[in-house]
Formats: sequence, C-alpha cells, structure tokens
Amino acid sequence: RTEVACPELPVAIIGAGPIGLTAAAHLASRREPFLVLEKGPRPGSSIRDWGHVRLFSPWKHNVDPVARRMLLENGWTEPDPEVFPTGKQLGERLLEPLAKLPDIARRTRYEVEVLAVSREGVDRLGSGGRETRPFRLRVRDSDGLDKNIRARAVLDASGTWGNPKPLGADGLPAIGESEAKEHIYYGMPSLTRDRGRYAGRRVAVVGAGDSAFNVLIELADLAAREPGTEIHWIVRGPLPSFGGGAADQLPRRGELGSAVRRLIAHGSLSVHSAFRVAKVARSEKGLRLVADDLDQVEVDEIICVTGFRPDLEMLRELRLDLDQATEAPAALGPLIDPNVHSCGTVRPHGYRELAHPEKGFFVVGMKSYGRAPTFLLLTGYEQVRSVVAALSGDLERAREVNLVLPETGVCGGGSLGGASLPNARSDRVAERVCCGEENG
Repeated sequence: RTEVACPELPVAIIGAGPIGLTAAAHLASRREPFLVLEKGPRPGSSIRDWGHVRLFSPWKHNVDPVARRMLLENGWTEPDPEVFPTGKQLGERLLEPLAKLPDIARRTRYEVEVLAVSREGVDRLGSGGRETRPFRLRVRDSDGLDKNIRARAVLDASGTWGNPKPLGADGLPAIGESEAKEHIYYGMPSLTRDRGRYAGRRVAVVGAGDSAFNVLIELADLAAREPGTEIHWIVRGPLPSFGGGAADQLPRRGELGSAVRRLIAHGSLSVHSAFRVAKVARSEKGLRLVADDLDQVEVDEIICVTGFRPDLEMLRELRLDLDQATEAPAALGPLIDPNVHSCGTVRPHGYRELAHPEKGFFVVGMKSYGRAPTFLLLTGYEQVRSVVAALSGDLERAREVNLVLPETGVCGGGSLGGASLPNARSDRVAERVCCGEENG
C-alpha cells in the first residue's frame, strides 16, 4: 500500500458527483471500505444547476468502465453510447443509478458538509508521527451539528462549481460588484427557465471560454425571437481562439467556436475585446460596466462566465504542494496549464502527479485542475482508477495510466488577436453544448 494511516478506517470521498461516485465504485470493486460525503441532498447536486446544458461528449465518453460493469450487473439499461446527454440526463441516468447500488448507497451520506480536513491530533505545523495518524474531517450534518469523521485516506472530489471567479479582470471583484449582485448571474443560466430576465434586455456576457460560447449561442437564439434583446460580449484580452472547428474530434465542441464566429459575422453580437472590467455602477439606464481604460458599456443584466477556482479553505491544515499558477497539484500544473494545453492535449496522469506531501490525500476531478478549465470526465475517471489502485496497494496498476482524449484541433490557449472573421451563410444557431466537465 501507499503510506496511509490506519488501514481499517474508510477512505473518505468528498462529493457525490461523477468523479466521487466513480471513486466509490472502484473502491467497492476492490472491497475497500469507504464513505461518501455529499453536501447536497442527492447525487450530482451541483450538476442540477446546469442540467439544461448538453455535453459535447457522448455517453461513451462519460461512463467509467468499472461503474458501467457494476451497473449492468444490477440491471441498468445503458444509454445509447453515441447520444449526447444533458447535465440533467447525466444525473438521472448515471449518477442516481450508481448511487443506488447497494455497495455504494449504504456508504453515502447526504446533506453533510465537510468544513475542514486535518490529521488527528496535529495541525499543519506538527510533524511527529504525522503519516501514521488518521485524517480527521470536521463535518456539519443536516441538523446543523458539527461532528468528526476519521479516515485513513481522503479523496477531495468536491469540484469548483460553487466558487466562481469574479467579474474583475485582476482576480478581485469589480468595484460595485456586490451592490449589483441581483443583476449578475455566475455560470450558465437556463434561458428557458429565466427567459423573462433576459428577453428584450441588454445583456453582457463576460468570459471567453466554451461556457461563454454556450451562453452567447443561446442568447442569440433568444434575441432572434425576442425583439430588443441586445448581446454584449466582454472579452478581457484579444479575441480568443475559436476552437478547432471541423478538426475537433468532438464535433459538437468544434461547432461552438464556429457558431460564435458566425454570430459575430452576422452582427448578432457587440464585441468588446481588451475590456478589463474594473467597476460596475448603477446608471439611469441600468448598469454601467467600466473598464480599466474607462471604456464603458451600458447593460441591464450581466452573465459572468469567467470560470471557477478551487476553494482551498477547508484544506488549510493539510500540507499541500500546489502549482503557483493553476493551484493544481504541483506535478500536474504544467501538464494542464491552459496557456499551453487544451482539453485534448493533456498527458495521462494518475496518483503520482496528484500526490501531495500529505500522504493519503488526493484532490481528484475538476478541483484537481485548480483554475484550469480544460477538465474532462474521462480524465477524472482515469485519475480515480489510478489513485484507488494505489490506495489498495496495487502499485503496478496504479502506474499504468492510460488516457486517450479526443483532440480539439487546436494546440493550446493562443488567441487570434484581431484576425478577421470569415463571412458565413445564415445557419441556425448551434445547439447549446458543454465540455463534459464535472462542474460545467
């Protein structure tokens, strides 16, 4: 086994999303004791927030082989492997059946929030016998009571969904952001559910990644049916790369950038590049976004799609080795730096790249990528397979990390700068899709 404390104690898994439940499946298949702790009332609680979004990876890329085998043995009807699920379908057709498997259900606790993780009897400074001590998780249950849970190892699969980056271009909230919060949506709103909030309004979309592309596409579809709807795309730097297009091995992902290029060519968007938001101020006409250079845009609503970052507060008493840029594990950071890598160019990695000085502790899934937005479920499944093998003492299998990801057709995070956009015929806006990441 890897060096972990008290082998008779369970492995604690924080989060019952796709990665956490897949880790549970691997531990169950190896007859290792574990306990899943989920903050929400059901599996995949965070995914429900973006349940309306369709993933751009099909079912065949979203089901782990061990989880699939266990589900089939229990009478599961497998979805068509070529169909692209929504987040809601991912929860209903994969996560809920997986969580109901007897070996997993009896070891899963819902509405339990993990407040902090430490070593029993020592804080971060204490070194005496540290590696032989069990982990102590301070949790708060549904009754609001704080309790301690002991574990021999910890897998943090809590994701990053609840911790969005702010509007401010420097990583800080824009001045006035909190005062305007009732007009700011962080993430990817459902324009079916929230149609009245955006129809006929001036809407700013702040962000330049795939999630921002999704929002722009759906807003353009709304604007085509609702006169008076204006879309302002706020990009902090020059125009981003628009993806690999037809060269992308996941066609739905490739179509995202192509669809946004068409929207710009058709004049469906007002593009504000090199617009670094510094301030949000109320005005007679609504809200005024003010840039560092004092450029201004008047809007009614703001959708902030600037990504997420890991909440590391509950890990303050653990000894972590983090990459200075991404806040991923130090060995993983250079492999996933979005300035260099896209979703499809990440090298295979497992327990060695995910390890910290705190033996037996691993961050897995979206949170393992820190601030990098390029995570795919396939990556997380291979992570937990390797980590669980290591925790089970099967180091040979743990080291055999194999991961083949669909290429994006682009080589990294470079931008097109002020490159001209091609003319395009008037195609219907592409169906809204998502990267297949755990948190959206």
